[in-house]
Amino acid sequence: MSTQAHAHAKLLLHPMPLPRLSLTLLLALLPLTTPVFAQPAKPVTGTLISEKSTIAPGEPFRVAVRLDHQPGWHVYGKTIEPGAAAKPTRLLWKLPEGWTTEDLPWPATHELITTGGGKSAGYEGVVHLPTKIIPPASLNPGEKVTLEMTVDALVCDPKSCMPVKIPLTLELSVDTTSLLNADASQAFADLPSAEYPPPSAADANAATPQKSLGVMLLFGFLGGLILNIMPCVFPVLGIKITSIVNQSGDDKRRVLLHGLTYTFGVLFSFWVLVALLQTFEVSWGGQFQSPMFTFAIVLLFTVFGLNMAGLFEVGSSAVGVGSDLTRQSGLRGSFFSGLLATLVSTPCSAPFLAPALVYGLALDVLPSMLFFTVIGLGLAAPFLILSMSPGLMKLLPRPGAWMESFKQAMAFLMLGAAAYFAWSLQGLISDTAQRDLLIGLVVIAFALWIYGRWCVISKPTKTRLRGAFAAVFFLALGLWWGWPHPKDTFWKEWSPEIAQSYLDEGKTVYIDYTARWCTTCQFNKRVYNDDIKKQFEAQGIVALKADWTDYDERITAALAKLDRAAVPVNVLVIPGKDDPIILPEILTEDIVKNAIQQVPSPAS
Repeated sequence: MSTQAHAHAKLLLHPMPLPRLSLTLLLALLPLTTPVFAQPAKPVTGTLISEKSTIAPGEPFRVAVRLDHQPGWHVYGKTIEPGAAAKPTRLLWKLPEGWTTEDLPWPATHELITTGGGKSAGYEGVVHLPTKIIPPASLNPGEKVTLEMTVDALVCDPKSCMPVKIPLTLELSVDTTSLLNADASQAFADLPSAEYPPPSAADANAATPQKSLGVMLLFGFLGGLILNIMPCVFPVLGIKITSIVNQSGDDKRRVLLHGLTYTFGVLFSFWVLVALLQTFEVSWGGQFQSPMFTFAIVLLFTVFGLNMAGLFEVGSSAVGVGSDLTRQSGLRGSFFSGLLATLVSTPCSAPFLAPALVYGLALDVLPSMLFFTVIGLGLAAPFLILSMSPGLMKLLPRPGAWMESFKQAMAFLMLGAAAYFAWSLQGLISDTAQRDLLIGLVVIAFALWIYGRWCVISKPTKTRLRGAFAAVFFLALGLWWGWPHPKDTFWKEWSPEIAQSYLDEGKTVYIDYTARWCTTCQFNKRVYNDDIKKQFEAQGIVALKADWTDYDERITAALAKLDRAAVPVNVLVIPGKDDPIILPEILTEDIVKNAIQQVPSPAS
């Protein structure tokens, strides 16, 4: 192939600086993970209770940590089997000077199904973990004492684990004589005797052979290696495959540098993720519980896919910029690919990886970093080995015109990944937001088409400026339209029985008979803004949604009673009034507000 043809193939393959743009977008995702690190539903919560409501100077007493687990979640016991993929639960006390503690036996653990389908011993549901506290004899009656401690544990369900640290405090009064805490008497009565520690599942299984550190490291490496063919990661390989082929004619040292840069991108992102997991106590892949983060990933794959399909090019004027810039952005592209591969791999759990994740998260920060480095090396291994092996590089086909077709074929993998993560996002957002997400993505694609059609270097300056303005406008419109909104608790599901039960309680009911295929119904949804919702709440109105997307005989019968045969129908039913208020087909805010004004105030 001639030098000119080779250069042309490079230009087709590398519409850079798209990786530079994508790297900027990727770094912008970090603030979007904030909602993940403040999850309202904690998998386990704790409370500190005392067997004495009032304590006496120098008189020992028992306190207990009450742990409440969400269904399916568990923590481990005070001790674990050697080599188990678990972490013992610890109670870390911070007591005033002169105070001491003494260990007491904990309740027996029992066998549980842990992450990856394995079995382990631990606690679920409600459990009390006791400790004996010995106060100093120098306490003064009448003073208040605050006890502080932290529960350090690993909480797991069958799918994931996360390290948790639960800070707890307890304030106690001091008097000359102690008083029992009647509210906690049953909890302490059920605790095991200090003289006879209870047998645990861990003791029963002590002879069971456990996985060694070497075996777990091997599982971690194999899990990272297999992640390359998992559906979360495989689309990224399309970028790397074309990159390897394109670099096959380059200096071997340069190819190796690309491999090392990609590996560093993988390892760097693993280190950042582990630091976040250890610091903010979230589960592996928990960033995808954030609608904003998942939305950004959907955008990233959509933009990448449309670019690879040839809808638009970024930096198509790079011919005159020089080879130095092209090479520099290529290294940035390799680093970005490593970041992206790790980021999107977290929802996937390859074979061997699930128990390794539990084991790695149970370690302290530095050993955990080392362990996840091995997983990262497994993920980066195929590309790194290729870049280090000139002999293997010779087996790859030469760059040519076929690369453009291959690149466009890889676009479907990227768009397929975008569709997968969009489906995942739909589980986090409201029904109307799901619709708006799809429309928003179409508008964004339209903006990119405008950019690719009228912002190329061959167009006159005025045309490019107009195209850029239109592209920015539609890009902003698409982002605004598709912006993810969390699930709405305003609407409750309708049924004749539910509606009647609210009416029997004296509550006014607003029923929206609707369907997804009804365009007017969707148009009406715009009126239910925050102001309208506040007025509903102030008047004690219950909003019910009767969804007729799929045929429902009950909705058909309810519409017939209202002398209606189609949707939309919006009805306000006020207790004590014979006839419901039927609103017009097309709603406005004023129409809904006027209907609300006919509802008697809750006080009357």
